[in-house]
Amino acid sequence: MTDCFQTAPAEKTITVIQGNYAVSADPEVVLSTVLGSCVAVCLFDATAGVGGMNHFLLADYGYTQSADLKYGVNAMELLINKVLQAGGERRQLQAKLFGGARMTQHSRDIGETNATFAIDFLDREGIACTSKSLGGDKARRVQFNPHSGAARQMQITGPAPIAETVRRASPPAADITLF
Repeated sequence: MTDCFQTAPAEKTITVIQGNYAVSADPEVVLSTVLGSCVAVCLFDATAGVGGMNHFLLADYGYTQSADLKYGVNAMELLINKVLQAGGERRQLQAKLFGGARMTQHSRDIGETNATFAIDFLDREGIACTSKSLGGDKARRVQFNPHSGAARQMQITGPAPIAETVRRASPPAADITLF
């Protein structure tokens, strides 16, 4: 597979839901998620042809300890470890970041907090962030090929990232493909 994004057959698409992750070295697998204020980190080693995606809801757990994957610190550690176990080399890891939208004006900006956390975490760990699409006020659908590192994002119209709005994704002309 080249660096350009190719859509896998439906049976090779893995949906990464909130508070979860997936790792694969299969060139036909596409990891997919829908994000609002959440952030997805797409981590890969292009030389080894392995990568993964997480989807976290909150940057940290504040004053309590938790192993819950909805928290960025846990989701990041687990994703890195699983990619390394699958054959990736730490010094070759690269990341692409998505999400962190401000989905409501009535409370603090959780999306910005999540995005800042992801950028800072990668920086502290010495993992290059090769591209990112963070912030704004629209939900996104992200598709990521963990084997090649190719990613595509589509902004979602409508009020919130729920199952019904997924079917109303913007037309392909509005897609962003990251290499």
